[in-house]
Amino acid sequence: MRQVSRHPKSIVSYTLKLGRYLAPPGNPISLLVEAINESTNNVLCLHLPVPFLLSLMLLFQLALLPLSASLYGVVWLLWRYFRPLFVKSPLDNVRGPPSQSLIQGNLNQIFERHASDFHRYVEREFGPVSILHGLFGSKWLHIYDPRAMHSIAVKDRDAYEEVPFFREGNQVMFGPGLIATVGDHHRKQRKMLNPVFSASHMRNLTPVFYEVTNKMKNTIANLLRDGPAELDVLTWMSRTALELVGQGGMGYSFDSLTETPEKHGELMRDLVPYTTKLVVPLMFLPFISSITTPSFRRRVVEMLPFKSAQHVREIIDDLHATSRSVYNAKKSALTGGDEKTKHDVSEGKDIMSVLLKANMAASEDDRLPEDELIAQMSTLIYAGMDTTSNAMTRLLQKLAEHPEVQEKLRQEVISARDGHDIGYDELQQLPYLDAVCRETLRLYPPVPFVCRETQRDIILPLSQAIRGVDGKVIPQIHVPKGTTVVVDLQASNRNPALWGKDAHEWKPERWLAPLPEGLEDANIPGVYSHLMTFFGGQRSCLGFKFSQLEMKVLLSVLLANFKFSLTGKPLVWNNSAITYPTVGSVSLKSELPLLVERV
Repeated sequence: MRQVSRHPKSIVSYTLKLGRYLAPPGNPISLLVEAINESTNNVLCLHLPVPFLLSLMLLFQLALLPLSASLYGVVWLLWRYFRPLFVKSPLDNVRGPPSQSLIQGNLNQIFERHASDFHRYVEREFGPVSILHGLFGSKWLHIYDPRAMHSIAVKDRDAYEEVPFFREGNQVMFGPGLIATVGDHHRKQRKMLNPVFSASHMRNLTPVFYEVTNKMKNTIANLLRDGPAELDVLTWMSRTALELVGQGGMGYSFDSLTETPEKHGELMRDLVPYTTKLVVPLMFLPFISSITTPSFRRRVVEMLPFKSAQHVREIIDDLHATSRSVYNAKKSALTGGDEKTKHDVSEGKDIMSVLLKANMAASEDDRLPEDELIAQMSTLIYAGMDTTSNAMTRLLQKLAEHPEVQEKLRQEVISARDGHDIGYDELQQLPYLDAVCRETLRLYPPVPFVCRETQRDIILPLSQAIRGVDGKVIPQIHVPKGTTVVVDLQASNRNPALWGKDAHEWKPERWLAPLPEGLEDANIPGVYSHLMTFFGGQRSCLGFKFSQLEMKVLLSVLLANFKFSLTGKPLVWNNSAITYPTVGSVSLKSELPLLVERV
């Protein structure tokens, strides 16, 4: 695709071109388009913010609707986005950083790729409860107070749902899967999926995990036949994680793990860096979705002059086509395929084979429709690949930075292997392996924070009272309906009040001694070892056992065969929905090179 200039004037011209395409001649919106088009040399026009341009595009679409719908849409926009500028909020007395922009508030600081410093600044200066600013002055609540998190994730979970822009974004990208549904719909899907992620099922998948990992190990060993070499470990972790999700999750091979990468992995690795650049536009997606059709939205996306949007579209198209192809093959085999194929699928241990069989056997009320089953596949590929591969890559980097820890872990693994792959139960009982994994997931959760939106006015309890802007003590917070709540998972995992003064240090040994007493009393709602890494309650990460097994199998094979060292290149971890590494702070390419040699 031809590279389009990102100069504001170019963006304005493309927006106006879209407007002329959508608005009928003689329509008032069409006249407005022409008027703006004649004044594109105006300085103000050249500096129109992107949200305003998106709103303008939305007005073009409104021009195609009946007048009543148009008026409704305008009123909704004014009420939703401008009301906070004029109406006082109970959150006004909570301290927080100043707004960076009247229109975008702190959104760029929260979501941009180098946002880690801002999040740590908020954590350090304002503590477990603070206020951030969203679009047009709206108040966002930033939380890592334990009692508040317990209320959000467990006690009052029905009052806190996924934010609409996240939910709609997942719906558009992956379909109506587990991370795109709420309420009873979400609970129905989770009820069907829970059994296939049980510990007993993970035990059955262990041989599959070793088969894939050993294939990757053999290819890397061949690359090192002439001696140590610099390898992009993120590429290898991503390719292996994708194949593990493919084989263990879908009974499908995405990557033969030869020396040449295959298309699926290359595309999927780009999804997070490129969607990060579209966060602010996604804020408008719920409203746009409510008044437009999927075909119209598709047409608009295809016309957008942004490389990020077009590349994300390519990735999603490839993902959906793959998921549908795998689903159709399995469904055909189960319902009318040849006997051998039918037997292979019916006996299959992969997650989707088990899910399809369970779904066919379920009552009509509990059964999931076809589009939701396909969406679960797309969701599984996305969630299972990026989170674990990035966690593994970070872990290998930490082992390269701490060679003494790497060697100690290598000796534990080699001793347990004794010439063969380590079984599931024995793998779970290796203390230092477990400590290294837990400490890495504690300090570096792949998803650093999640957002929720209140469904009604609610009182949020606090572990400790805070002091408001007016100096008064605030023991609990009245949170209005429609408030976005940022739950900072990483800040909770690093809270010195719970983990001690060395909370920001990577120390696997902390897990080999009794943990601080305060952790038990804090009642952290996480599903994994007092950590919020996998969140908690009914929206906790369903695949966290899958991820843990994956990490331990990978480490047991890699450390028994290879040694990892730093290359001296500047390694930067970028903030996003899922953190990802680059060489330097400018590159968009996800990679992490390490020096690898055979043991």
